[in-house]
Amino acid sequence: MPVPNPQDKLAVVVLASGEGTNLQAILDCAATGELPVKVHAVISDRSGTPALQCARRADAAAQICAAADYPEREHYDAALSRHIDQYKPGLVVLAGFMRILGGHFVDHYRGRLLNIHPSLLPKYRGLHTHRRVLAAGDREHGCSVHFVTRTLDSGPVIAQIKVKVMPGDSEDTLRARVLRQEHRLYPEVIGWFARGRLRLDDSHVVLDGKRLQSPVMLPAQEQDQ
Repeated sequence: MPVPNPQDKLAVVVLASGEGTNLQAILDCAATGELPVKVHAVISDRSGTPALQCARRADAAAQICAAADYPEREHYDAALSRHIDQYKPGLVVLAGFMRILGGHFVDHYRGRLLNIHPSLLPKYRGLHTHRRVLAAGDREHGCSVHFVTRTLDSGPVIAQIKVKVMPGDSEDTLRARVLRQEHRLYPEVIGWFARGRLRLDDSHVVLDGKRLQSPVMLPAQEQDQ
């Protein structure tokens, strides 16, 4: 991947289905110049989502590619790709996008498709991670950013933040603390990619020219450590 000029802003498209809090964190960092990216579009699989409102406030295109319009997943993926590719993004960011994407779609964006997941991968792939952590009696939880591959939540992990599980935690309190760290972790990793520091080499994460042997572990905010 060529190293971008520091004056250039990486073109980004974000896929989001819900509240858009990670999207908003990315938009905020882009607006201050902390992130050298421009979010050209936010695409959702459903109408009326807060994520689309975030896009409009930031003067990014807000588009809907509704799954109900495409009974076959392959047709949906093809339509979604057409929406994305009109913006020629250097990076596609999944921010709470609640669709499982097919293999051809993932291969098309391989090495430039990121996801954030609310667990310390490879533990607790899939849904209801906070509930499962509490049920297992784990003492720590967290979030991970990874490159997306064909297998759900199994792509090479780039970076993580750990969060302590506190006595008396509920699913909601634990989710809120992890979400705060997601808002820090995702812009950080996107910044690495936008500055040409991060790439996917075959199935290996390369950061600053070196293959990672394990994910980068960033510190949590003090109240969540």
